Amino acid sequence: MFLWQYLLTLLLLITVQICKAQRCEEFTDLNLSHAFIGTNLNVRLLLYTRENVTCAALVSHTNFSSHPQFNLSRRTAFIIHGYRPTGSPPGWIQKFSDMLLDREDMNVIVVDWNYGAANVNYFKAVENTYKAADNLTAFIKIMQENGASLNSIHLIGVSLGAHIAGFIGANLNGSIGRITGLDAAGPLYTGNPPEKRLDPTDAQFVDVLHTDIDGLGFREPLGHIDFYANGGTDQPGCPKTIFSGSSYFKCDHQRSVMLFLDSVDRTCTSRGFPCSSYKDFLNGNCLNCEVFGAEGCPVFGYDVTKWRDVLLKLGQTKTYFNTNKVSPYCTTSYRVEVMIWNQDVRWGYITVKLHGNGKETVATINHRASQFQKFTETKLFAQFDKDLQSVKKMSLKFSTGNVLKPKYKLRVLRIRLTHLERKESLCRYDVILEENKEVTFRPIPCEDSNF
Repeated sequence: MFLWQYLLTLLLLITVQICKAQRCEEFTDLNLSHAFIGTNLNVRLLLYTRENVTCAALVSHTNFSSHPQFNLSRRTAFIIHGYRPTGSPPGWIQKFSDMLLDREDMNVIVVDWNYGAANVNYFKAVENTYKAADNLTAFIKIMQENGASLNSIHLIGVSLGAHIAGFIGANLNGSIGRITGLDAAGPLYTGNPPEKRLDPTDAQFVDVLHTDIDGLGFREPLGHIDFYANGGTDQPGCPKTIFSGSSYFKCDHQRSVMLFLDSVDRTCTSRGFPCSSYKDFLNGNCLNCEVFGAEGCPVFGYDVTKWRDVLLKLGQTKTYFNTNKVSPYCTTSYRVEVMIWNQDVRWGYITVKLHGNGKETVATINHRASQFQKFTETKLFAQFDKDLQSVKKMSLKFSTGNVLKPKYKLRVLRIRLTHLERKESLCRYDVILEENKEVTFRPIPCEDSNF
């Protein structure tokens, strides 16, 4: 036998022995028959650490000594899934765990309460959330008795899991460090008092994302800060009709997980602008971030704790941001200011296209018709699908949407685009826009002395 064959055989034998010694646990996969009759909640806790990133250990609820990799001096994140009517495991579980561990040396515990969540009777699954919460509360108390700090615990709950996190937090008198609710479930929770749903008193800091408030999600604010992605409804790229099958019902709801994962991975950042309504946000009436100090408006997701102190002082903050159809989901925001010199008032829509280094990005401001009046600055809010670090050219198009009426011209005295992150402004003066015709030009840095 050649030496390399001998070494390969030895390596295989060692691998087999390791696998025998360390059994990898998997999330419970229940078929539909189990979903009908499952009554035993049987909450399973699957532990991942940097020592066992891909091989979960089934954690004993009472004996931590059998899990030396479970270091209670580290932070611990619990991932709590939601309703599973078919009993299938969430497709995002492993990716979620991997990203958290790549981001930080911590304990990640995947809470498998599928025996309680996998039930065609949604009412029964809701009833089981209290049992799951009691089970996890007891486990966290034992963690605390063994030296863990409640400050270092982060509960991340999806849908029904968000309310489970809230119940756990309430059981522990709000001492948990952080709860993140990802599109907390709405059905059977809407209208409930705080003790029967997630609320800001359930943890020292509660941040919540809403993506399906007109369907499976919860409409009203639930945390110290609530982010409404795309107004909380109709996520870009999700099906618009029932003919798309099951994805029509769950795409908006599940988008909450995808957006949070983007924030963990630092793929890009999305700032939430404080606003009373999505309409005001789109109209550009909510771009002032001074209340948050030098850091500006809070960034959605994993790193929002950077704004924790100021958010706790503010009480409850409701914010909005828009996203793209696919990852990277973050958009790039600009303030657009247009001044015209037409004698008559014009109503219409503006499309802005930016070009630079062989790339281009487009923002169409068409959620409503804007009013343009002589020597009066019209302020608009434009969000582009990508951020161009260097803008070489700009294109503008004016449209009215009126097919039968005569074509108008918009005589632009000045247009100013201000990048809301970098605070850089680009201007152009004296441009005539014929309706539905794109005009391209080179913008110049704005000068404060101009107008």
